[in-house]
Amino acid sequence: MKKIIFIILFASAILFPQGQNILKLENQVKTNSAKFKQKNPIQQTRTFRKKSTGLAVLYSLLIPGMGELYADSYSSGKFFTITDGVLWGIYIGVNSSANWKKDKYQTFAVTNGGITKAGKTDKYYSIIGIYQNIDNYNNQKALERDFGAMLDKNKFYWNWQNNATRKQYRDMWSSSEQSFNDLKFIAGALIINRIASAINAVRLVSAYNKRQGKELTWNVSVGVKRSITLPTSLTLNFQTKL
Repeated sequence: MKKIIFIILFASAILFPQGQNILKLENQVKTNSAKFKQKNPIQQTRTFRKKSTGLAVLYSLLIPGMGELYADSYSSGKFFTITDGVLWGIYIGVNSSANWKKDKYQTFAVTNGGITKAGKTDKYYSIIGIYQNIDNYNNQKALERDFGAMLDKNKFYWNWQNNATRKQYRDMWSSSEQSFNDLKFIAGALIINRIASAINAVRLVSAYNKRQGKELTWNVSVGVKRSITLPTSLTLNFQTKL
């Protein structure tokens, strides 16, 4: 009987520390696992959210190419940005030229046609390039019985020195008007560039959302596996979910 009791006490002395060691190992693994999740990026739940096509359109309408940048694909968007910059540069240049030509033909009319610039409209500057003087214009309107279109001679007087001078003025006026008309085409090109960028951005955002899927999540878990017949071991689980 004494031998049996001695054997039981001897086995307990051996197994009890091992049991404590196993418990300590399990607690240590759990603690290290929590710290590992905080420090290791792979432990964090990583989610890819859908991008908004509405925002892509808005960005492209404001600045062409920005919608593509939002869609993480600026390789094609940069061409829209460059085009927009070039068009704006052309617009500013043509606008400056048109206004310079306008000032030039108005000054020419004052010097060679005897007009005064105060209170004159764009329509007036168009008329004086067609008729030699105000009398010719008023007589033509009287013949057409369009008396309401006749002009006050004291206020709207003009009289070109000769027909060649009038034609020279007309050419200057036409050149300025052509430049102002060109501005409309450039403005149209700016609008078209924005629309094209917006369409491209929507396409790229749709491709991005399709590529990423609704949601991608990464999870890693660490644990301790204990078995009566096998040694204690660590387990590592890695899961992805769409």
